[in-house]
Amino acid sequence: MMGRLKNESGFALILTLVVTALMVAVVVEMIHQVYVDTSISRGFRDRQQASVLAESGVMAVKTALSKNIDPALLSTFLAQPLTDEVGSLEIKISDESGKIDINGLVNGLDEYDELIKNTLLRITTPLKLTSDTWSNVLDSTADWIDKNNDPRRGGAESPYYRTQKPAYSARNGSLMTLMELSLVKGITPAMLDGLVDEKGKLRLRDCLTIYSNLPLSAINVNSAPKSVLMALDPVISESVAEQIINKRPFKGTGEFSKVTELDNVYHNSGSWGNRLTTTSFLFRVIAVARVKESVRTVEAVISNGSFLSWQEY
Repeated sequence: MMGRLKNESGFALILTLVVTALMVAVVVEMIHQVYVDTSISRGFRDRQQASVLAESGVMAVKTALSKNIDPALLSTFLAQPLTDEVGSLEIKISDESGKIDINGLVNGLDEYDELIKNTLLRITTPLKLTSDTWSNVLDSTADWIDKNNDPRRGGAESPYYRTQKPAYSARNGSLMTLMELSLVKGITPAMLDGLVDEKGKLRLRDCLTIYSNLPLSAINVNSAPKSVLMALDPVISESVAEQIINKRPFKGTGEFSKVTELDNVYHNSGSWGNRLTTTSFLFRVIAVARVKESVRTVEAVISNGSFLSWQEY
């Protein structure tokens, strides 16, 4: 009888230990789940706050630009991140008006805009890329943009792209993003990110835009990179481009006379002529907001107080 009681008490002790262990495990799991749920909730809240903060930054810049506040002064004011008890906000403003409109390579008749084509051909002069290779790239780009399916000599249309893996078709319309160029025959992401020349790197993405400053794809001399200035006309050498940069900002096209070569290009009807300007209409705004561990970025292109694009990531 005593042995039976001992066995029962021993079993009861084991059962108590097992139940206790299970209860501890359940409690630990509940605490862990509460912690995870709280972390997720806090993370969601932080991401939402960062998103609102980034959006507010872009909207503030849009409002400032619509009130004709000098973008250069605005950029200087925003040079340092803005911080408060919630988080931080970093805003960068870049001028798209000084870049070459790649969508302007083809006109409404599916023909080359010879001025933009020749400018794009010249932009590769300092790069280790043969003229034939780049000419074929431009043919492929023009075929991607034009609305027909007739390939140029060095280009490609949808029948070529449908042989790729995965298969796809030519846009046959304006590029939606610059990165879309990496889908075009002959263009690689590395080509957009930088081609090595004797003095470093030229980032083609820094010279190109998919937006037009004016209906005639004008270029703002005050914000154009040196590579773009040198590509405008053969008379603009590297030293002339540096002279232009040193004389900036030009208050109007009448001040182009400060640089003889630039003035000659402006008055040359066969060159850029009245497609050169000193005014900016296109701005890219990138706002990066940080709230604790959460980071949200809003990137927008603004023209005359209107959004041409808006991305949040």
